[in-house]
Amino acid sequence: MKQVHSTIIILLSLAVPALAHVGQVSGAHALEGVTVAQISVQQENLSPKQSQTEKQTPTQKSPTTTPAPPINRDDIRVTILGYHDFSKTKNATEMLISTDKFRKQMLAIKELGLKVISMDDFMAWKRGEKKITDKSVVITIDDGWKSVYTDAYPILKKLGYPFTLFLYTRYIDGGASALTTNMIKEMQKNGCTIGSHSNSHPYPATVKKQRAKGLDSFSAYLRKEMAGSRKVLEKKFNTRVRSYAYPGGYHTGEMLPIATESGYEFLFTVLPGKTTSTTSNFIIPRYIILGTHDYIFRNATSFAATSTSAATDGAIVQSTPHPVSPKPGTQVATRMPTISADLSKVTNLDPSSIVMRVAGFGKVPATYDAASKTISWKLNRRLRSGTCQVSVQWRTMGAQQYEEPMTWIFRIDREAAYQPTLPQ
Repeated sequence: MKQVHSTIIILLSLAVPALAHVGQVSGAHALEGVTVAQISVQQENLSPKQSQTEKQTPTQKSPTTTPAPPINRDDIRVTILGYHDFSKTKNATEMLISTDKFRKQMLAIKELGLKVISMDDFMAWKRGEKKITDKSVVITIDDGWKSVYTDAYPILKKLGYPFTLFLYTRYIDGGASALTTNMIKEMQKNGCTIGSHSNSHPYPATVKKQRAKGLDSFSAYLRKEMAGSRKVLEKKFNTRVRSYAYPGGYHTGEMLPIATESGYEFLFTVLPGKTTSTTSNFIIPRYIILGTHDYIFRNATSFAATSTSAATDGAIVQSTPHPVSPKPGTQVATRMPTISADLSKVTNLDPSSIVMRVAGFGKVPATYDAASKTISWKLNRRLRSGTCQVSVQWRTMGAQQYEEPMTWIFRIDREAAYQPTLPQ
């Protein structure tokens, strides 16, 4: 039986994610026209040579144990996470995640038993020079916002997690919101490696305009953005730069030979997916973690079962504006729990408008308690899946439109739920 290994890479990235080949997301760096180039990847033949075995004499005993098979690097899976901006006080956006949620996500990686590896280890594994464990993580952060140093870095340093900054050179020392050279150098001493995110972080429209000028002009432009950035970063931070994150995830076929010529070995997109040994080094996927879409982190930390590896159900890291039960991401030991939401802090709540929906049940006949301003409902049949999603929505007095639904997910310990209740 083969041993399957998967690795997770956390990318602190400031680029906007694409949900398909064409990303259309609002934010600091919108993605569009994301095209996956067709690249031929030469695969190594990893089948071990058969060694000759000596004939067994009558006096020899058959072995009682079978040695473990060699690890096949084709079975390793890596998840790469991409982040951008962080804040303790600002409301979350697609490109900005709350510091508290980021901390919970980092802790969830540890609780799941997933190993965070460095970019250097990831690259060595891709070259076939090093072994890594299944279900590892690589962390990357794009652009170079100051909040990386003030908010994310203390969390990563405390947990001992290595990470990579994909920097675009014009933004370094670029003002009150940007990382400074000294901040970056300090982080380099504590697990931070440097990758390039171009010279000016051009929008796709700018790249297309340059491309329309012809191959010679476009090639010169790409060398300025790609080779120029690498040269500045290597000199400023005294390090080799071999990784590059396409700004906005946008890339064209002309970029690939320029990237190789410029000294890059590994180029990263914003298309989600796990990385294996056979993934092209020119279009490595990343899960761009959005501050407003919790399911992306869950997908990134989920791994299907294999012949030698159990499935990993991804981490549920959520927060709700009002107290709920069961709490987001927690596990209950009953398949018929009571679900509730405390809406006592909602101003001008219209109790008659409250609606609770439960996955698999639809709109449910929840009860509202006026004294505590709590809505609750006890399930009337057993939950069958391992998770349950709930949403609660309401209007304020006199309003015609409903507020945004409050949604969360909790887990069900199905093994415990099936165990008989022991007599008292």
